[in-house]
Amino acid sequence: MDNQNDSLRSRRFYKWFKQKQKIPEPNHLNEVSDGREGDGNDEMEDSYFRSMAMDPCISSNELRIFVGTWNVAGRSPEGSLAVDLDEWLNLKDAADIYVLGFQEIVPLKTRTVIGAEDPTEATNWNLLIGKTLNSKYGCPWLTPMLNPISSDNYHYNGNQEPEKRVNFSGLRGILMRNWSRSQHEKLYGGSKYKLMASKKMVGVFISVWMKTELLSKYCISNVKVCSVACGIMGYLGNKGSVSVSLSIEGTSFCFIAAHLASGEKKGDEGRRNHQVSEIFRRTTFPRSSKDDDNPHPLTILGHDQIFWFGDLNYRLYLEDNLARHLIKKQDWKALQEFDQLRRELEDGGVFQGWREGDIEFAPTYKYSFSNCNRYSGGVPNSSGEKQRTPAWCDRILWYGKRVKQLSYFRSESKFSDHRPVSALFSTHVEVMKSINRIGVQIHSFLPSIITPKQTFLFAGKGNHNASIVALAGKILT
Repeated sequence: MDNQNDSLRSRRFYKWFKQKQKIPEPNHLNEVSDGREGDGNDEMEDSYFRSMAMDPCISSNELRIFVGTWNVAGRSPEGSLAVDLDEWLNLKDAADIYVLGFQEIVPLKTRTVIGAEDPTEATNWNLLIGKTLNSKYGCPWLTPMLNPISSDNYHYNGNQEPEKRVNFSGLRGILMRNWSRSQHEKLYGGSKYKLMASKKMVGVFISVWMKTELLSKYCISNVKVCSVACGIMGYLGNKGSVSVSLSIEGTSFCFIAAHLASGEKKGDEGRRNHQVSEIFRRTTFPRSSKDDDNPHPLTILGHDQIFWFGDLNYRLYLEDNLARHLIKKQDWKALQEFDQLRRELEDGGVFQGWREGDIEFAPTYKYSFSNCNRYSGGVPNSSGEKQRTPAWCDRILWYGKRVKQLSYFRSESKFSDHRPVSALFSTHVEVMKSINRIGVQIHSFLPSIITPKQTFLFAGKGNHNASIVALAGKILT
């Protein structure tokens, strides 16, 4: 149906130009032409559009997505943390999109769990992230920022008014994308990355950043957020998830930052599995009047590519002293045999069909707060420290086709009792190709179509594509 609609719109545009010009079809549109008008032109037109349909209209472009997770143990960001962030984000090998999930950005006390949401900490983290991402390019204070999102149905409008948010497919998409490119270059030329969406629920926080050049290159649509609280009594926000859904051209993405139930007693993994099921069941991205013409996924599993990350809290089925012995030997393969999450994945207890890269780094929890590389507890147990068997609590999983993990590693910041974890992915998005033949037709006809008044209006734009879009937009609506 969408292909039929695109064809109809293209025909309307084609016929409009033909009527305006009142001349026979140019021969270069078709290799065979008898020069007749009337029905002959209709036949030629059919042949032209058939040749368009035979051309591959969809291309696949690669994107690199950085996904990170960090439990910061209730500590506020500080200036000295910028060095740790720089190492974690690995800006020497910069990605196109940065998706960062945090847990416990506020202490999980009664006041913060049941009280009103305070955006202060989320804002502070966004400021520090933006400064870190953009300071490499000489403009840390020009980072485009969105206000903290409090609605569960936030929509990213970009720089287009709602009536200009159209279906980016076919000729109309090509024209509107040209317009969008020029506008974004003017407004965001001074910064490398732009904050697309962020969402906080008590201590769980997600922040999504995208290269500014992608906003001019692609159509980014239907950016939405959702939070699911499944902590105390199953509905308080000390545990749960915050999610972002968005579409890049014809490919939909979902990012889920989660903080699951803690505990290393037998059976605690079942509580975590239940919370995962609840997040799947209760995460929704409903449609609204602000959406564009493109349908978007309503649930997590409706997306093309999905990334789930956070302090998932799965532990080791292993005694503490044996776990520490394997860690000392750096025998990660042997240690993974006792990993709860790996076993649940293999047994189909949770995340059926999902993938995780090989873990070739030390467990990320629980470290002593004494600013060292020592795990908390152990024998002999240090005074006042909790006895915790080290475990890979901080994880990154993915689901979907055409996703390739390039790296999976932990960083060594001692800011928290967790070490931050990151993964770099290569993904692909489907993009409607520009059709040069239509572009040739538009540029060849425009000079005789635009009136002096229109030329005056467009002259101030300094962009010929803006003229095309403004004119063609009226025709195709």
